Amino acid sequence: MSKINIAVLVSGGGTNLQSIIDHIENGNIDGQIGVVISSKEDAYALKRAKKHGIEGVYIGKENFPDLNERNLKILQILEDKQIDLIVLAGYMSILDKNMVEKYKNRMMNIHPSLIPSFCGKGFYGKKVHEAVIEYGVKLTGATVHFVDEGTDTGPVIMQKSVEVKDADTAEDVAKRVLEVEHEILPLSVKLFAEGKLKVIGRRVTVENA
Repeated sequence: MSKINIAVLVSGGGTNLQSIIDHIENGNIDGQIGVVISSKEDAYALKRAKKHGIEGVYIGKENFPDLNERNLKILQILEDKQIDLIVLAGYMSILDKNMVEKYKNRMMNIHPSLIPSFCGKGFYGKKVHEAVIEYGVKLTGATVHFVDEGTDTGPVIMQKSVEVKDADTAEDVAKRVLEVEHEILPLSVKLFAEGKLKVIGRRVTVENA
């Protein structure tokens, strides 16, 4: 199997992008990042991409105010780059349903909780960890899932839990969860690149390819 071509969509600092870059550069992922697309012009993730010689593109509300035009531009880039896998790594913008359908089971997202807990509309970033603390759960974690038409509702690829300690703040939980995000997102990309992820209904299995 030839190397897969990956697009990473970002909005912020890009630590999950960096984790993928690191795994590619050390030979752990048989793929390459063809483009990084950011919804924020000043996202540090774009600087990370440039540092590693990866093309970075800003497509946001300022240069593409119309949502439909924005999505068409993203889709055009994905097609031009012949992208095999899209990774949403902290991407905070709305994707067109046609794009989601076109890349069905080829678009994955990382979410900072154990789906189906603390996910869906309104649950993003720090809000997730604040809700975890408020509810008083003892475990939280991170989830990598394929993207479907809903919000955080696609088939789960991989999850890993972390302990929530009595004295934790939302910041404490966020730091612990981010560490496991950096483990399971590159691993999910690696398994996809090796053709080992199989989707049957809502279940994602790992096969020895």
